[in-house]
Amino acid sequence: MRLSDHAFVYAPDLAGFDLSRDHPFKPIRLELTRTLLQRAGLLTEDQLVTPAPLSDKALLDVHDARFVETVKAASRGDAVPDAQLYGLGTSDNPIFAGMHEAVLGVVAATVTAVELVASGHAKRAANFSGGLHHALAARASGFCLYNDLAVGIRHAVRNHGMRVAYVDLDAHHGDGVQWIFYEDPAVLTVSLHESGRYLFPGTGHTYETGKGAGRGTAVNVPLEPYTEDESFLEVFDLVVPAALRHFQPDLIVLQAGADMHTRDPLADMSLSLTAMAESYRRMVALANELSGGRLVVMGGGGYDPYRTVPRAWAHAWAALTDTELTGALPGEWLEEWRAKLGSLGGNLPTAADEEAGEYPPVPRRAAITRRNRLVATRTIETLQELWRKQDPNGGA
Repeated sequence: MRLSDHAFVYAPDLAGFDLSRDHPFKPIRLELTRTLLQRAGLLTEDQLVTPAPLSDKALLDVHDARFVETVKAASRGDAVPDAQLYGLGTSDNPIFAGMHEAVLGVVAATVTAVELVASGHAKRAANFSGGLHHALAARASGFCLYNDLAVGIRHAVRNHGMRVAYVDLDAHHGDGVQWIFYEDPAVLTVSLHESGRYLFPGTGHTYETGKGAGRGTAVNVPLEPYTEDESFLEVFDLVVPAALRHFQPDLIVLQAGADMHTRDPLADMSLSLTAMAESYRRMVALANELSGGRLVVMGGGGYDPYRTVPRAWAHAWAALTDTELTGALPGEWLEEWRAKLGSLGGNLPTAADEEAGEYPPVPRRAAITRRNRLVATRTIETLQELWRKQDPNGGA
């Protein structure tokens, strides 16, 4: 039975935990986004889908069994002497009670979103609690415990025989997803990110192009810090369509990290909501062209949780559903969250987009633009040559 053309996967528990009191990763971002969309009339009850339960076993399609058992032990409060070997108990990934169940719920939501689209029960779907792209097969990393994206992608490949293109627009390189599928020809990973010369995790170099049977299926465009709208969209257009058209995916998975925004405190990019929204619309157009419209969107990064993230993800949902978020934000939403957030409520935005000229021009704009253009051009030319050598009659 067809549920709706568009599915917003949601459960209250997905926003109901904290990594630690002062941790920059705030799951409440999901609730801010959901309520904004509902108050704006862009999200209806029939579009809300509860995640299907997921067993621990599903994690083993991606994650090492010893790692999962270690997480479960730490989650119960057991002593885990070698926790840091698995990336646990660090400032990025603190141990907290119930963390296994909490993040397993996020993975379940992503698998549900993928299954809805892969099975034809929805044309497009979103799980904005997901996007944990740094988690490795046997190690937590960068606020990410389990890699929901990789579990969802593998589900589509194994259970539906799909070729999956993963596009990561987070400010940080999508390293976990890349390494998990680095030798898999059924999965293309494309990441546009702030250069690893300056930003965690220090990977995502242009020479990371895949290995073995997966050679040519990893695409990386490291961008200069303070990259602005025009340069970002130019690079997007130089690389993303060409990579996706060559690969011909059955399904596209998008990680729409909101930390590309100029206000984000953990990265140095300088995008506005306008460019971010435009990149989402371009992804929808590519899905319509190449994958029968099949597109699944996850949230990912975003550490300006009250002012930037809800608007960015609302724009992503609007792109998915062929609607728009414009003008003043609903007064009911502002009143609700000002009451809930107290002093933090002063960080809430009042309009869907920034005012023209709200942010001053970045110094070295021309040099940054030239450098990004050079990197993008070299990246796609190198990959096209590699693709031609692999398939001389297939073109690029």
